[in-house]
Amino acid sequence: MTTWHGDELDLDAYLERIGYAGNRAPTQATLAALHRAHTTSIPFENLEIILGRQIVLDLKALQHKMIRQRRGGYCFEHVALFAASLERLGFGFTALSGRVMLGAKTIRPRTHALLVVEFDDGGRWLCDVGFGRGPLEPIELIAGNEVDHDGWRLKLSTAPLGADTEVFHPEQWTLWQRSVVDGEIGWLDRHVFTLDPQYPIDFAVGNHFVSTSPRSPFVTRPFAQRFAAEIQHTLDGITWTTTTPDGASSEREVGIDDLPALLADTFEIELTAGDASALVDAMSG
Repeated sequence: MTTWHGDELDLDAYLERIGYAGNRAPTQATLAALHRAHTTSIPFENLEIILGRQIVLDLKALQHKMIRQRRGGYCFEHVALFAASLERLGFGFTALSGRVMLGAKTIRPRTHALLVVEFDDGGRWLCDVGFGRGPLEPIELIAGNEVDHDGWRLKLSTAPLGADTEVFHPEQWTLWQRSVVDGEIGWLDRHVFTLDPQYPIDFAVGNHFVSTSPRSPFVTRPFAQRFAAEIQHTLDGITWTTTTPDGASSEREVGIDDLPALLADTFEIELTAGDASALVDAMSG
């Protein structure tokens, strides 16, 4: 048995799900194409929690939900599925966990899942398929590395640039995204992470907190994201926001009864009639 159960993955079904028909050799080019295909095909969503069901991370459940039912998931689900595919294809990688910051000045829990893929030439590439806003492709793990993926700009640092963050691990990395900060375009610290290896049991612990704790924002309202090279859609409760690579955004309120149609048409999250009705009831209660 493999660590991430790649031997149990229906690889053909997964690749069909993300629309990938390219080379399967474990190269940097393959990794970049897989990452782009995954992030632009499988949406981010927490709807199982709002519907009163558990988030299950075993591969059988992930394949049923995200591949066969063509639903989405949040970071632990995305990364566990992506890890299984990389393992099956022969990539070497380390799973990591991060603290989502987004401008916060206090310590946040480790609730974000990531991977770093390692190649024989010594190159290490950060894969962040479960955040809901790219990156479109992996980012080489080099301090100061700044990338522009179709207008979406991100960069890596090994020393936090914000104030009041010296309490963090001295070897931490920070991933920054170019965003509107205080009304102006600037750099926002998306999350911080270290290279301490994580394993499925670590993801299970983080997943339990995120999906059950009253301190987790994901237990209070529906949250979904659909990312593409040209636009990001976000649904937070009943607020639907669209953002483009240049930082421009617009938002509007959505009627509760209209949520299932919006999820299907814009986010490509097709709920069953029963789940659509249950979601409306949960939001109306």
